[in-house]
Amino acid sequence: MTDKNIVDRSRIHKNAAMVKTVRATRERLQHGREIPPAFDFELIRLHINAVLQGAAAAPILVIFAAVGGLWFDEAIWLLAWALLTLFVYAGLVLMARRASRSHSDEEVIIRWRRRFLAIYAAIGLCWALFAYQSCTTCQADTFIFYKSAVLLIALAATTMTTFALRFALYFAVIPPVLALALRAGISRDAADISVLAMIAAAALFFLFMAQRLYTTNVKMLGFQTEKDDLIAELEVAKSVSDEARRRAEESNLAKSRFLASMSHELRTPLNAILGFSEVMAGEVLGPIANDSYKEYVGDIHRSGQHLLNLINEILDLSRIEAGRYDLNENALALSDIAEDCIGLVQLKARSKNIRIVEAFEKNLPMVWADEKAMRQVILNLLSNAVKFTPPGGEIRVKLGWTAGGGQYLAIKDNGPGIAEEEIPVVLSAFGQGSIAIKSAEQGTGLGLPIVQAILAKHGGEFVFKSKLREGTEGIAILPRERVLESMAPVEGLPGAAQKKKRAFR
Repeated sequence: MTDKNIVDRSRIHKNAAMVKTVRATRERLQHGREIPPAFDFELIRLHINAVLQGAAAAPILVIFAAVGGLWFDEAIWLLAWALLTLFVYAGLVLMARRASRSHSDEEVIIRWRRRFLAIYAAIGLCWALFAYQSCTTCQADTFIFYKSAVLLIALAATTMTTFALRFALYFAVIPPVLALALRAGISRDAADISVLAMIAAAALFFLFMAQRLYTTNVKMLGFQTEKDDLIAELEVAKSVSDEARRRAEESNLAKSRFLASMSHELRTPLNAILGFSEVMAGEVLGPIANDSYKEYVGDIHRSGQHLLNLINEILDLSRIEAGRYDLNENALALSDIAEDCIGLVQLKARSKNIRIVEAFEKNLPMVWADEKAMRQVILNLLSNAVKFTPPGGEIRVKLGWTAGGGQYLAIKDNGPGIAEEEIPVVLSAFGQGSIAIKSAEQGTGLGLPIVQAILAKHGGEFVFKSKLREGTEGIAILPRERVLESMAPVEGLPGAAQKKKRAFR
């Protein structure tokens, strides 16, 4: 059954509209903090909540004011004033309840603001009536003190209620102040003038505090909105990133599956090219009279061999990435495979006068691994070492125990090495260091990634060390679980914390 992985690139991202909105929000945030009209609704909401939460405070103050007035003056007019004022405050509460159920339309908000300002003007007139009255049967100083205290409490309570509704406090404060001013102008009494001065000063202070509270709330709403916008932007960015990563993974998987399934189609014509070029180069069917043709045949064979090696490495890596690289595991000795691989590269090493030194620990047990894969690992590391070691150099091949009870094979050369910052590059697919790029024997840049992937399939790891002008060392490590006869971990060394496990089979 053929693997299929269709990537729909024509699909419009489901968050496209949200992305556009967030982009506009980001631009607004970057070009300053303007107060949007949407804050008007939030401020109206704050005012409504303040009115509903303090609905009982104002009626209680009015009742106490009327009872106190009757106590001092026995003035029947205070009862009528109290009923009128309570009616106005009741209208404020009912209006707040109705406004709390309204929509956030801009015209509706403007209409409710005007209604609230009108009712606060009525409240101001009610308190103006109270402020204008004087005592007829009691001592004037006592009534003035009582009236001043009531007005101050009323001003403070109104300030706490109206700070979120701009200009509302002016409508509630100006009428009683004007009434006190009219009273002081008519009586010319020092006590009335003192009350006017005190209430006017208190009114200025409360107006200042209300403005500060209003500004603070606007800033807090601005910060809250910016925070919500940034959170929304992060959510959209995360969604876009997840979608992009998913598409990239699908594309990479589709590429890997395609290359893995093309193994037969790519190798068959190349094998034919290599076979016929070998027949022609060996002049099996007769001599080739033209020397140029013989040279061309050699070029065809070498180019085909290079292309076949490249395709093999690409297909190996693609099968690993596609999850189609299956291990054919059995018991094997790393020392035997290492000696065979050394024999394969020995001819090329001798042509460059490179000495290969073996340092194998004795009596190493067998490991449970894929023989073909491990042979490819060792050959890749040895080929790289021979390729980059200068003539007359030395390559050391070590095989032994790891501290955790596994086995390792290290191949170290005394070549030019690579810079430390280039190590991640050479360990990536198709990555090559600056030395490799300048070298006449450039490779595909897939050898080390294939080594990493094969060892990862075995549960092991690959350690790559290199210093400029000192040489390079590649260490292939198989874990303790792969060793058929485990050695006890060495205490105090890396990997020694692993628990002892039973041997395979």
